[in-house]
Amino acid sequence: MSDQALKRLNKYISDTGLCSRREADKLIEQNRVIVNNRPPELGTKIGPNDIVKVDGKVVGKVAKDKSDRVYIVYNKPIGITCTTERHVKGNIIDAISHKDRIFPVGRLDKPSEGLIILTSDGDIVNKILRAENAHDKEYEVTVNQPISERFVKRMSRGVPILGTVTKPCIVKPTGKAKFTIILTQGLNRQIRRMCEFLGYEVTKLKRTRIMHLELGTLRPGQWRNLTERELKTLNNAVKDSSKVAKELPE
Repeated sequence: MSDQALKRLNKYISDTGLCSRREADKLIEQNRVIVNNRPPELGTKIGPNDIVKVDGKVVGKVAKDKSDRVYIVYNKPIGITCTTERHVKGNIIDAISHKDRIFPVGRLDKPSEGLIILTSDGDIVNKILRAENAHDKEYEVTVNQPISERFVKRMSRGVPILGTVTKPCIVKPTGKAKFTIILTQGLNRQIRRMCEFLGYEVTKLKRTRIMHLELGTLRPGQWRNLTERELKTLNNAVKDSSKVAKELPE
């Protein structure tokens, strides 16, 4: 069989919607994966006739057109944690209670709210998270004191946090202590850290957009499926991804 007909085991598991590729590698290392009744090695490639089991259960193959995959956008309320760990109180999986196995693309901090993508398509998760895509993420932010012109300029130009300087971004005042910010970066708690460096504290943070996907009229706790047009645009936007995945900010 040619290499073109083979698929890396971690990608195969990820494509089934069970978990991300990184998490699939952990499952393999923990000897929780069996291929044709034998424990595989990291980097193993499998063909269409191979039988893959995780924790003793066969994981299914994916439809070529991915018609069996789930893609939704969710308005995450404050207090919900973006984890698939079901033992964590207030986890996002229990909050949505979807009939299919899905997982979030990136994260929103527990005290933050707004748009997050969830899917059963592990491949697209990796593609969306890859840093070189530089996809826009837009947020509405409220801070604990009036913002100044200097604050807006400094935020826009870049702020030193986590041993680096944040990339230039678009910041627009929308009120006395409110602004919108568009990021193309994924540093941990980026907006909060940027504000803290400049002497401000974030009191409310809501993500309203990821790329072309907008929060719209979704109320906190509500979700909807992506439309065919949204999914097509999303796939086109990430089709050339090739580097290591990084998390969406906040």
